[in-house]
Amino acid sequence: MIDRSGPFASRNSRLFVGFTTFYNARAYYPVLAVFFTDLGLSIGQFVMLNAVWAAAIVLLEVPSGALADTLGRKRLLVFSAALMVVEMAILLVAPKDGGAWLFGLCLVNRFLSGMSEAAASGADEAIAYDALPDEGRDGAWDEVLATAMRWRSAGFLISMTLGGLLYDPSWWNGLVPGALEVPVEVARRLPVAVVFLQGLVCLAFALRFEESIEPRVGGVGARCASATRLVMRTAIMAVTTRRIAVVLAVGLLIDSVARNFATLVSEYYRLVGIPAWSFGLIGSLVAVGNWFVPGVAKRANERFSALTVLLLGGAVSTVALGMLAPAWPWVGLAPAMAMFLVMGFVGFTVSRFLHGVAESSQRATLLSVKGLVFNLGYGAYSFGFSLLLAGLNARGDGSFQAALGWQTWFFGGAFVLFALGGRRLWRSGGKPRGSAVEG
Repeated sequence: MIDRSGPFASRNSRLFVGFTTFYNARAYYPVLAVFFTDLGLSIGQFVMLNAVWAAAIVLLEVPSGALADTLGRKRLLVFSAALMVVEMAILLVAPKDGGAWLFGLCLVNRFLSGMSEAAASGADEAIAYDALPDEGRDGAWDEVLATAMRWRSAGFLISMTLGGLLYDPSWWNGLVPGALEVPVEVARRLPVAVVFLQGLVCLAFALRFEESIEPRVGGVGARCASATRLVMRTAIMAVTTRRIAVVLAVGLLIDSVARNFATLVSEYYRLVGIPAWSFGLIGSLVAVGNWFVPGVAKRANERFSALTVLLLGGAVSTVALGMLAPAWPWVGLAPAMAMFLVMGFVGFTVSRFLHGVAESSQRATLLSVKGLVFNLGYGAYSFGFSLLLAGLNARGDGSFQAALGWQTWFFGGAFVLFALGGRRLWRSGGKPRGSAVEG
């Protein structure tokens, strides 16, 4: 349990750790791609669905952050958790090999999932950050964020192991008599059922948060107008403050490629000959590694600038992507795990930097601008990757592995350009300042 002292004397800090753990450590993640393809979708359709997911976030991310800063963060978190419950219920009833009906339900699921992510993004961190005492707030937030990441790692350790074992019941069916065997079609839905229960837990956490701001007065129209002005001013501040723009741009490049691979990782595991029952165990190893990421990222950010830390993450990503492309049996696990660790490293760095430059009145909005930028990049990259897969498949090549090779060259070239341009802008950008914006 979390000791109720220091920054965790605040109820919101403790609830934030619980909410982000149950919300993010979803039991179906180790089998996400194969779950959809085993339902009857193609890998191309799955990638397209993820582009829709990202598009929903692009449309709703910043407006939801502004609404959190005007209507209240707790309302957005309750709404997000409720959507999580609904999206999982849809997957529980989606028909296998249902053709257009299946694709339509999965499309609704991905849109609701994106809406849920958008509603939670920014509001969860903001409601915890602003509940901390003003004195020593930055140091206290580092502790809260590091603790949350470690709890998420522990959550992933459990959920990844459980999800993989539930999805492939062959190990269980080989141990028990026939009457106790679990049918494969039932097992395929069990990880989703677990996430459905996680959604209910998230809803319980969200209802217990204490609002950290006074919602703006006025009618719905006045509040929406206030939220719109807040969005515009914060977005302009983000893109015109050079160091903020550089952090967002470099973080976006690394995150979009890493997240696209993360959604397809179960297909990669199949490519390198790893049995499905072990997917969750591998995810658990990643969770163990992620336990140490916050400490490493915290020390790196205390010693170096945010840009230098991000460039280090990009360099590791370049090497890892190059090692993924050959698809070496089992050996390919090492670079796959490196990509997951880089995601946490980059996420900690960007979040820490933005909290340091944001004013309370715009905190959730600025974090939502970050979410918008990252998900726009992820959606665009997923769409481009799906087109690449379709083109390679039409040529009769080994499409997935060939796409991994093309990805390495794309990322390497883009990373060099971003690194050179980013360092130049960083040196000329001066020290970033938070810019309070009134509604």
